[in-house]
Amino acid sequence: MSTPPADPHAEHTDHADRSGRGPGTQDDPLLRERTHLGESRAALRAMREDVENLDIRDVTANWVNAAVLQRQMDERIKALADLSHTPLFFGRLDYLHAPGADKAEGAEGERFYIGRRHVHDAEGDPMVIDWRAPVSQPFYRASKKDPMDVGLRRRFGYTGGDLTAYEDEHLSDPSETAATSKLLQQEIERPRVGPMRDIVATIQPEQDEIVRSGLTGSVCVQGGPGTGKTAVGLHRVAYLLYAHRDRLARTGTLVIGPNKSFLHYIEQVLPALGELEVKQATVDDLVAHVEVRGADAATAAVIKGDARMAEVLRRAVRAHVTAPSEPVVVVRGSRRWRVPAYELEEIVRELLDRDIRYGAAREALPQRIAHAVLVQMERAGEAPDDRVQDAVARDSAVKAAVKAIWPPVDPARLVLRLLTDADFLALHAEGVLDADEQKEILWAKPARSVKAAKWSPADTVLIDEATDLVQRTHSLGHVVLDEAQDLSPMQYRAVGRRCTTGSATVLGDLAQGTTPWATRSWGEALAHLGKEEAVVEELTAGFRVPTDVITYASRLLPHIAPGLTPVASVRENPGFFELRAIATDPEVVDSCRELLRQEGSVGLIAADARVPALAEALAAAGLTYLDPGEETTPDTRLTLVPASLAKGLEYDYVVLDEPRAVVDGEPDERTGLRRLYVALTRAVSGLIVTHAAPLPSQLS
Repeated sequence: MSTPPADPHAEHTDHADRSGRGPGTQDDPLLRERTHLGESRAALRAMREDVENLDIRDVTANWVNAAVLQRQMDERIKALADLSHTPLFFGRLDYLHAPGADKAEGAEGERFYIGRRHVHDAEGDPMVIDWRAPVSQPFYRASKKDPMDVGLRRRFGYTGGDLTAYEDEHLSDPSETAATSKLLQQEIERPRVGPMRDIVATIQPEQDEIVRSGLTGSVCVQGGPGTGKTAVGLHRVAYLLYAHRDRLARTGTLVIGPNKSFLHYIEQVLPALGELEVKQATVDDLVAHVEVRGADAATAAVIKGDARMAEVLRRAVRAHVTAPSEPVVVVRGSRRWRVPAYELEEIVRELLDRDIRYGAAREALPQRIAHAVLVQMERAGEAPDDRVQDAVARDSAVKAAVKAIWPPVDPARLVLRLLTDADFLALHAEGVLDADEQKEILWAKPARSVKAAKWSPADTVLIDEATDLVQRTHSLGHVVLDEAQDLSPMQYRAVGRRCTTGSATVLGDLAQGTTPWATRSWGEALAHLGKEEAVVEELTAGFRVPTDVITYASRLLPHIAPGLTPVASVRENPGFFELRAIATDPEVVDSCRELLRQEGSVGLIAADARVPALAEALAAAGLTYLDPGEETTPDTRLTLVPASLAKGLEYDYVVLDEPRAVVDGEPDERTGLRRLYVALTRAVSGLIVTHAAPLPSQLS
């Protein structure tokens, strides 16, 4: 990609140029584009300097306003940073007519450079158009069949931040046949060192449809390895922030990933697109009401993660409400006002029937009692107002009645009692969990207190459910949930609570579900999430995994996810794939050393139990390595990856150690084969499978 490809149409690209380039560059299209790149970078620097030089002293009324405005300016300055090794623009569109103009009028078309963010010159004229703008959409969707009024689409090739090549498609020229873009292929297959990069230059039409779908609707993307589902989800967030910035600035956005390593790997994608305000978290972060110091057996974790637990918790919370047996007597001055028990019971029953949050109903109860007193006052000829009602609601007799009828509930203490008190659990799980299931989730050794309890990850999800039953969880405007296939129904409910009034983008692959409670169908998962109306899209074109590798890995699909469409690699470079029967760990290290002679990152993936031995072998050989999620550098490109943490990560080259050990490291064969499928599909350019034990029969 260091030299421009043959461009038989270059002589047809010299029409109206809005960039103000001098006559000395007219005969060299590549030099013209480099000149525009330099001018665009200079314009971006000027935009940043304009913000840096703003004097806000005369426009802020007080120090609070000044601090808020200064923070906004600081964020704007960050967003205007010029990333030297990231192309400022990656494409160009030459329209036949001015967008929006009547084509019958023959209005001359305009030229737009498509990039990661908008850049304008000193007069306000655009130098680069944001890829999310409507005028940029044909860059991703125009074709020979539907040119969308585009005469020419030009793609640019870069080495680092330097523009080194270009490639043209004349979409409205019937004499030119459609061909696969070489630059597009090179960009897809380019070796990757460091964190995950954006795919904004390579978004395909089917991906673009998902990216640009509206904010009000939820989307579920089923995508096999290398189909770009994670990148599509992140770019969808960036697009929604562009199209609905004011609304999402108020309501917030959140990206949820499976673990910290994964979040660290993807964290640079959105800043590269100019978006700095999107928060990231794991599900464990969302439900971190107590410290996790314990773990469940698989059977107990499956039961605790079952959606039936929501009903058990609901019953346990509502059971705290006690039917009133005594009247409430309120003394005001010389008068005594009596609310009889039967009337109190009617108020309580009405609040229960409304099925509102326990805490909200508890807050409403004293006001309802006070209202009953005010009705009696009015009948007696008095004229009480709202202040009187508030005073009655704060009366000691009313407070005592509320405490007796509707006592406060601590969610963690409630869950602790369910897990340690067999009679309490049996009472509220009757008809929901059978006796064996109840016994399975009961703690063998009760804890003295909430603080002393050894909570498991599944327990914290139960506490989160109970917390929401007491007080409503804050809802965000949009949530992206990645690697969703590994969530339990109760975890889906926890995520769904965070977007009850917003929308969601759900990303996953049923074939990569590696938990005992892994998702069986997207319809079921979306129901637990509260997004039954979400549209399910399937991505089957593989842009990352080489053909030979994905073909080999797909042998597992009939055993782990029958009915799923195998990924079809669209890469021209098949990569390489090799099986090696070896006997020792040093031979595994030799395979890593061999791959390190290539350009790009290398991952050594192994069963978790094998990692310590391989770490020793690497150290003995003098090979330095990183842990998953740590950023690779030109000097350290090898990462040692436990199979349990491989999901979502990718490397140019992978050595997969002992497939049989990967399978045997899981509680059941299907989960083990799914873990193996994940490990087999982490390579971008090549895969070496090393084994001393026989390979799993499903790979035959």
